[in-house]
Amino acid sequence: MKNIKKILFFGLVLLLASCEDAINIVQDGEINNEASFQTVNNLRQFLDGDIYGRVNTTNEIGFTAVFTDEVGIGQGNGGQGLELHRYFLNANDGNAAALWLGQYTLINRVNRLIEVSDLVTVVDATEEAQKNSILAEARTLRAYSYLQLLAFFSEDMANDAELGVMLLDFVPAVDVKLPRVANSQIYALIESDLAFAENNLASTALDYKYVTKGLVNAIRARMYVYRKNYTLAKQYAQAAIAESGLALSNTSTYNLMWNDLAQGETIFAASRPSAGAWGNIGSTFVFNTSDLNGGVFHDMGRNLYNALAANSSDIRFQTWVDPTSLVNPNYMTDPTYIDTDVLVINKYPGKASQPLRNDLKLFRVSEMKLILAECEVGGTIQNLVNAASLVQEVRTARNTGQTLPVYTSAQEAWADILLERRKELCYEGHRYVDIKRLGSLANASIDRNQTDDITNATPLTLPLSDYRFTMPIPQQEIAGNTSIQQNTGY
Repeated sequence: MKNIKKILFFGLVLLLASCEDAINIVQDGEINNEASFQTVNNLRQFLDGDIYGRVNTTNEIGFTAVFTDEVGIGQGNGGQGLELHRYFLNANDGNAAALWLGQYTLINRVNRLIEVSDLVTVVDATEEAQKNSILAEARTLRAYSYLQLLAFFSEDMANDAELGVMLLDFVPAVDVKLPRVANSQIYALIESDLAFAENNLASTALDYKYVTKGLVNAIRARMYVYRKNYTLAKQYAQAAIAESGLALSNTSTYNLMWNDLAQGETIFAASRPSAGAWGNIGSTFVFNTSDLNGGVFHDMGRNLYNALAANSSDIRFQTWVDPTSLVNPNYMTDPTYIDTDVLVINKYPGKASQPLRNDLKLFRVSEMKLILAECEVGGTIQNLVNAASLVQEVRTARNTGQTLPVYTSAQEAWADILLERRKELCYEGHRYVDIKRLGSLANASIDRNQTDDITNATPLTLPLSDYRFTMPIPQQEIAGNTSIQQNTGY
């Protein structure tokens, strides 16, 4: 096993390389930058082998599903996620630590790539362009990681003066301790990274599992809608759709996308190939396979199921609820519902040779359409009809012939957009952040059913003002970094 250099990262130990690195440029002992990074190809190997593979929303998906209203306690549950499901969230929470560590590890790797890129001498303009495109891809992924961190750890993403996270755009020394900075400073870095990417990305992308200009604009659209800058969010959501050249998947192709048999409407996905030691996202909910006999420890939250089942022709209902599910139609009155009601989540069935392993679809056209709907409601010139038309467009793609919603107020529009995001983006890591940022506008919070837990003692919702709609800074970080400030309530 190779000996590899470790950096103590603000109280958290980050491994800067693994024992079986996907690239073969790390030598025994200390990493020697001059020896390891000599060519543009070395930079590409490092990016492909040790940065792309770290793009991961598994922690966000698992935390969001269990804490909000996306799952219930399944028949095979042996204690998995019970405390989190019952709203126990504190600074020692492993989900917060994993999310924080995962995103900062990726950021740290990008910073190292940028630093060592200065060691590479290019021989001509072609190599210079290749080098800049590699840096553009890396900086795009860094921007995405910072946006994820703000979404979960900043108390108010829309307030530039609010406390954000640590700004790290260099490779830190062992003893560096950094405070959190204002959101505005993090957003400035994100904007700088994405501007560099737009100007330096190669014109021909490898495929949708790599950074493209469509992804750059999709990140911008999400960032600006989080900030409630609806003018720019609209501009970049439209640009993301145009750059990607994609349309909403129809009912005949939607299932192919979720089974990784087609790109569909996916703007960017984190690749999870069948071969190799990758995590299986479907293991967030079941032990073995996404059917009744697969060891279901988290099943679909009943109210989410009801929303999808309201129209059985909806391709999302047909795709994401496994047909082996046991559904008790009398669940509200039948005291035996705990034993008979098993709503098996099938959003991540796996690949042909690897059950439960699927690519992580981080950005899709449907999200861009729903961002555009938000912009029509929240923009300077409010247009509820246009918002309704965009929501209808998503619904019709999933189930042909859907009627145009009629909104008589902005609150109705926000509530319907939040509902559609709940259905369309479930189990993709959005619900927690969506309630946090849209709940007060829609007058809606966590919406659980009494059957979602094996005890009636757990509240079915939380007040929108509850401090737990922002994650705690992990205790490991607090302990090792005296400069950092904890979030309110923890």
